[in-house]
Amino acid sequence: MGNPATVTYGPLFIGMAFNILLYGIMVTQVYMYFQMYKNDKTWMKMFVLFLLLCDTVNCAFDVAFIYHPLVNNFGNLDVLERATWLFATDPVMTGLIAGLVQLFFAWRVKVLTSNWIAVVLIAFSAVAQFCGGLGTSIAIGMVPEFTHFQQFQIIVIIWLAFSAVADTLITASLVWHLRTHKTGMPVTDDIINKIIRLTMQTGLLTAVCAIIDLVIFVTSSSGLHLLFNLPLSKLYTNSLMSSLNSRQGWQYDTSGISQGRDQKGIQKLPRNVNVRRPPQQIYIDVESHEMVDVDMSMKRTSYRPEEKLPPLSEGAPARSTMRSDSGEAL
Repeated sequence: MGNPATVTYGPLFIGMAFNILLYGIMVTQVYMYFQMYKNDKTWMKMFVLFLLLCDTVNCAFDVAFIYHPLVNNFGNLDVLERATWLFATDPVMTGLIAGLVQLFFAWRVKVLTSNWIAVVLIAFSAVAQFCGGLGTSIAIGMVPEFTHFQQFQIIVIIWLAFSAVADTLITASLVWHLRTHKTGMPVTDDIINKIIRLTMQTGLLTAVCAIIDLVIFVTSSSGLHLLFNLPLSKLYTNSLMSSLNSRQGWQYDTSGISQGRDQKGIQKLPRNVNVRRPPQQIYIDVESHEMVDVDMSMKRTSYRPEEKLPPLSEGAPARSTMRSDSGEAL
């Protein structure tokens, strides 16, 4: 076994750096959320604030854990080889945050698809991964040596495996439902494609990170898995906030997309589709008329001597024709 500062605290320090970086992005997204969606329901706002509180506590505990052996006990190798209760809080906090986010997406799957089988499977996986995270924290308290973490592989496998299963189910359910409910209208289908891309990017990102963390933990006794484990909670919260804040780009209201059907069974279109019509233009055609004096018109009329005028009948009044400059009779 190599130096614990290199084997364990190297990946741990890099993972904490990514954790804090993602925490800053999370704070920015929360600020944007409260600026753009002031009309959201109160429970959703409280849910976002609770996730922000959990992320803050998780970051504070991680920094305190790094500070304790590297600063307060600098040069003490015995301290470097053991995890404290501050580090033990990371799995349960990650499991709690991931479970809340997954249950939120399970609620969204229920609203959109009404598929109770998928909802139950997602909810079961979310609860199972939280129990796995809680069990991992308890196991760390019982076996604090980093080199002996392989003794509780089973509980870690339950934690990370069910986390990846929940993320995969959420992504598959939402993508399948959206792809099968395209309307054929270019504007609506473009919005649906954007939602599909965002769902796949956020859902698969957390699933892949959990799988990589699990594979490295099972196959290696070093602390390399901590590089992916520490930022995992922030990936969940950022995926949720990214989904909430993207509604402004989709241009639908905060109540979401209506999934109801009318009495004829026709799927209702999203209420966010705004078809812009070009403004009506009014054209005014002005006709100009010119009044020409009789005397001036008579002067402009050419008279040919060889043409004979028809004789006037007795009693018939004499008539004269006035023409304008264009030749039209007035």
